[in-house]
Amino acid sequence: MRMRRKRNLEPRISACGDLLVARGRPCLNLKEAAEHFRARLDYAEVFKNGNPVELEIGCGNGAFVAEKAKREPNVNFLAVEICDNVVLAAMERVKAEGLTNIRFLNVPAEILPCYLGEESVGRIYLNFSTPLPERSRERQRLTSPRFLAIYKQLLMPQGEIIQKTDSEEFFDYSLGKYRENGFTVMDVTRDLHRSEYAEDNIVTEYEANFSAQGKKIFRAVAIKN
Repeated sequence: MRMRRKRNLEPRISACGDLLVARGRPCLNLKEAAEHFRARLDYAEVFKNGNPVELEIGCGNGAFVAEKAKREPNVNFLAVEICDNVVLAAMERVKAEGLTNIRFLNVPAEILPCYLGEESVGRIYLNFSTPLPERSRERQRLTSPRFLAIYKQLLMPQGEIIQKTDSEEFFDYSLGKYRENGFTVMDVTRDLHRSEYAEDNIVTEYEANFSAQGKKIFRAVAIKN
């Protein structure tokens, strides 16, 4: 079902303009955009400091990145969300909480190289990405080889992808693709909330609701070699 457009969407997005560093796409051909368009962000200018930068792809309503930014005030966070309605909710959350170490990109993940420099990100978070189980949609999965090639370009040496999902099928697919594409996989758990990693885990409302149904959360770390 198509999400209903939020009331006064554009004026509300404009009111959060200080948080939004990229929006839309430079042209309809995403491959052409990623290859030829360059508007690389100057992180020091954007955040007014030289702190390290981490990236969440598919930030949803911003619950995870907001909590992460509170816990780690000396890290800068870039949050990517393609849906206008959803990125607005995340930006309004961050603005209301007065967090200064988060900025947003309302762009397709395919064109992140247009905006982010090579080897400029220390960590990428993939939280509950849509599994897209249909074989015809494999290229759209955020852990498919074409996206892993993008992450390799953006991540610093030994940079990490930290993935959480509620889909075991997608999790197994992702583990395989990490290894096939030259990442080292570690810290794998198939029941996050009963694992040694539970204490530091940020539990969003979505994750809490899913877990309350007795279902397991899967988590792994993939390191760029």
